[in-house]
Amino acid sequence: MAQVLALRFAADPAELKRMREQVREAGRASGWSDKLTGELLIAINEACANIIEHAYGRDRSGEIVLEILNNENEIEVVLTDFAAPMDLGRVHGRALDDVRPGGLGTHFMNEIMDRCVYAHLAGRAGNVLRMRKNLGR
Repeated sequence: MAQVLALRFAADPAELKRMREQVREAGRASGWSDKLTGELLIAINEACANIIEHAYGRDRSGEIVLEILNNENEIEVVLTDFAAPMDLGRVHGRALDDVRPGGLGTHFMNEIMDRCVYAHLAGRAGNVLRMRKNLGR
């Protein structure tokens, strides 16, 4: 897979705008449709917001590494944090009929992407999320 974007940024909501701009530019440079780029932006932004809020507990000193890989058939988004390992069994959205703000990020990610896999970093603190989108070519 060819690397489309590699970005390291602070786990701070203020950094999300710059991240989105860089993802949008990477999508243009890769020739992705506006629809595909928009969907990826939603999934990536939701995942980063979850990392900031849940993995780091709003600790602004943490970092997030975003990597986007592409081949003819799929796009893979890899998000890595260096927070304490999450309880992977607790990573899920709330029920859709529970109408209130928040809690739908993982639902959106799972709807947009074809596969979302969570793991811990081997031998050190941190979590990895791999999201894949089949391009259906």
